[in-house]
Amino acid sequence: MNYLLKDPDAVLDYSVDWGAEYLGGDLLAESTWSVVPDEAGGVSVQASDFDATTTSVTAAGGIAGRVYRLVNAVVLMSGRADSRSIVLRVEGR
Repeated sequence: MNYLLKDPDAVLDYSVDWGAEYLGGDLLAESTWSVVPDEAGGVSVQASDFDATTTSVTAAGGIAGRVYRLVNAVVLMSGRADSRSIVLRVEGR
């Protein structure tokens, strides 16, 4: 598993390209982001957005030494649902 490093004080943007090949002729209709684990002082979602094929999230905070998953759950225009995760390791730099 690959980790992306994040400083506890950094506010960073991440994205998922769901891609035309994966979606076929389908498009994204809904996108929500969550953080696992959801804990006091942990990574938090500051903002999110999406277009027809790409989702994005702005993440802040986190406790040094902890690992978090940013989980992106989507619903497609066809009604199908899926999710992908971005794994972050928080380390002071």
